Amino acid sequence: MTAAQMLTHCSQVLKVPMKRTVLPKTFFLFRWVGILTKYEMKTFNNGIPPNMPTFKKLIINFDCDFDVSKRELLKTLDEYEEFRRHRKMLSKHELFGKMTDENWGFLEYKHLNHHLKQFSV
Repeated sequence: MTAAQMLTHCSQVLKVPMKRTVLPKTFFLFRWVGILTKYEMKTFNNGIPPNMPTFKKLIINFDCDFDVSKRELLKTLDEYEEFRRHRKMLSKHELFGKMTDENWGFLEYKHLNHHLKQFSV
């Protein structure tokens, strides 16, 4: 994954709680692991676990322009904040289970922080 692809990936992930990216259903055992991971990250303030799998829908395997991807991510962050402000966030994640606005904010922050540090951008 390139830095531009990472920015596009992060935009797509931010669109999940806004219902603009719909994730497929997951097997109950994976969801159970996801729910435990959510609580473990929150309890211990951990980052994203190494080698955590990604939904295929969120894998960006096409060329992206860095500046275009950056603008799109910033736009999506503004839209995310507007959605959050109006309490329209999705109440369930296919992997992490029941979600509050606080859960979404925490996990989105951890995800974005993980990738921005990973690519030093």
